Amino acid sequence: MARAWQSWSGLTTAHPAQVLSPTSAEQVADAVLAARHQGLTVKMVGSGHSFTDVAAADGVMLRPSRLAGVTHVDRDAMTVTARAGTPLHQVNAELAGHGLSLHNMGDIDRQTLAGAISTGTHGSGRWASLSSQVTGLELVTADGAVVQVDADHDPELFQAARVGLGALGVLTAITFRVEPAFLLEAKEGPLTFAQLVRTFDELVATHHHVDVHWFPYSNHALVKRNDRTLDDPAPLSRTRAYVDDELLANQVFALTQRLGNRVPRTVVPLNRISSRALTSRTYTDLAHTVFVARRKVRFKEMEYAVPAEVGMDALIDARRVIDRGRWPVSFPVEIRYARAEEPWLSTAHGRDTVYLAFHVNAQTDHVAFFRAVEAVLRDHGGRPHWGKLHTRTAHDLSAAYPRWADVLAVRDRVDPDRAFTNRYLDRVLGR
Repeated sequence: MARAWQSWSGLTTAHPAQVLSPTSAEQVADAVLAARHQGLTVKMVGSGHSFTDVAAADGVMLRPSRLAGVTHVDRDAMTVTARAGTPLHQVNAELAGHGLSLHNMGDIDRQTLAGAISTGTHGSGRWASLSSQVTGLELVTADGAVVQVDADHDPELFQAARVGLGALGVLTAITFRVEPAFLLEAKEGPLTFAQLVRTFDELVATHHHVDVHWFPYSNHALVKRNDRTLDDPAPLSRTRAYVDDELLANQVFALTQRLGNRVPRTVVPLNRISSRALTSRTYTDLAHTVFVARRKVRFKEMEYAVPAEVGMDALIDARRVIDRGRWPVSFPVEIRYARAEEPWLSTAHGRDTVYLAFHVNAQTDHVAFFRAVEAVLRDHGGRPHWGKLHTRTAHDLSAAYPRWADVLAVRDRVDPDRAFTNRYLDRVLGR
């Protein structure tokens, strides 16, 4: 048996029978057929940034490091094809070299492309998820076939696999819609919780991307407004970037986390001090450098997507639960808005969405806190992020997705024997 594998957060451990690093779709196909012959399941893992067991592989584990790089740029169609194991930060760098950019992305760029789209990684605004920017997929199905799918070629598999949880095959290449590289003007500043609730709809209506961080047990939040601009670049100075994004956001934040772990009663006053220390700043830079934040403090996360019209109600109710629970929650709650999307298992499928993300540091017991907040979010029609902690099962998830039966039908067609399953997929999709 191969050495144990552990996820970034440390929450998931797998003990694969075999680990392979294929270099081509054909080698992936060979590995799939060999695993089936041995009666083993097979899964491709990415960078391990999911908090759930979605990528855990106890049969044959495929590592993606040798399936990386941009392979084709089509300037007429404005699409780019990259191998599925390419990390997002490498894609961003290669696209920038071509004068191109993805339309949107989240605030972490360490994930592989396959992992990011398979779990529904997203940012805020229009085309919020990476999956919604996908125009074509190459994947290996359970019979060892290497198939190309898009909106015209097996559209059912395409729509299911754009957020496919790794349940429909092994992704080997992904084609994205892109555009000429563009700049974002970022305006960051504090606002009160009452202002957040009152003006959130106005914020998302008047800005291209809005990302808010509210500090539990305080009345203060930080709002980030990112808007496209034709102005010249005006990045942060090296000193300001280091002080804000490295010294304060990582090193000092890590110290406050350690203090909160050792003396839990300090969490509430530390949150209030941190929230009052928020300052404003404005800068303009290439889109991917504005979207992405470096996070060095390890954490655990639960995120739910609720209908946009009840987003602030859900936040208010979650705050009441947090205030009553008095858990040592020293990470801010992240609030984002996204437009409705097509992929069948996208958490924003068919409805405009407010994302509410709850975090604790890696050493904090999250169970009671997440369970109590999850009950609130379920009551508001929430859908859990596939790569973040939740307790939902296929039994109650099926009603949350209008195309659920279609996804299961595609799964039965391309993987009837469940070659790509694991304990997480058994729970959320059923056997």
